[in-house]
Amino acid sequence: MRVLMLGGTFEASQLADLLAGQIGISPMLSFAGRTKAVRPPQIPYRIGGFGGADGLEAYLEAERIDVLVDATHPFAEQISRHAAIAAAGAKIPLVVLSRPAWAPQPGDHWGDVADMAAAAAALGRKPKRVFLTIGRLQIGAFAAAPQHFYLIRTIEPLTLPPNLPRHRVILGRGPFAVEAEDKLLREESIDVVVSKNSGGTAAFAKLCAARQLGLPVVMVARPQQASGPVLHDPAEVMTLILRHRAALPRGV
Repeated sequence: MRVLMLGGTFEASQLADLLAGQIGISPMLSFAGRTKAVRPPQIPYRIGGFGGADGLEAYLEAERIDVLVDATHPFAEQISRHAAIAAAGAKIPLVVLSRPAWAPQPGDHWGDVADMAAAAAALGRKPKRVFLTIGRLQIGAFAAAPQHFYLIRTIEPLTLPPNLPRHRVILGRGPFAVEAEDKLLREESIDVVVSKNSGGTAAFAKLCAARQLGLPVVMVARPQQASGPVLHDPAEVMTLILRHRAALPRGV
C-alpha cells in the first residue's frame, strides 16, 4: 500500500513517525519547498511542487498511490484545493489532517476578519504599532494601511523588503514562551496583534501574552476546508490508513 502525505506541519511529522516502519505501507512525505530548513523525516520524502492539480493527479497515478493525506498548513489553500481535485481525479481517498482552530478565551479581545485585506482595514486610521505574525506571503496586503508601524516576525528572511514605510523584521521559529512574548510586546509598545488562526501550540503564546496585556487581536479566519474527512489527531489518521489497507485486495 502506498501513501502520499502533503506535509510541512508538526502534525505531518507526527504522522510520518507513526508511518515509519509500518509493514505493508510505503509512505512518501512531500514538502512544498517554501521553507528552506526542512527537518528530514523518518520516511522517504521529496521537495517541490507537482505542477498544479493535473500534475499531482498524474503523480498519484504514476506512483500508484492508494491514499492521499493533506497535512499542510491550514492556510495552504491552493495545495489543499489541488489535493481535493487530484484525489477525485485519481479516484483515491483523501484524508485531511488539520490542527483545531484557536477559540477565544475569557479575557481575549479578538476581532475576527475574513482575509488579510479585511485585517488591514480593521487596524483603523489612527497610527498604531502592529505585531504582524502572518508569515511572508501576504504582507503586501498591509500596504493599504501605511500609517502604522509593523513589527513583522517570520521564520525565514523576506526575499524582498515589504512595501511598508515603517517596519522592522525579526526572525523566530516557535514554539515561543509566554514570558518571552509578553516581554516582546511590552518592549516594542505593541498596540495590536495580527494573526492567522493557525491553531496548534507553537505560536499560541502570543495570544496568551496579548490576553495578559489586554491587547486586541485581529484574527484572520481560515479558508474553507477542502473536501474529505477532516481529522485532528495523527493517530486517527493512522487508524484510517490501516483500515483502508485491510480493505485492499491481498498483495496490494
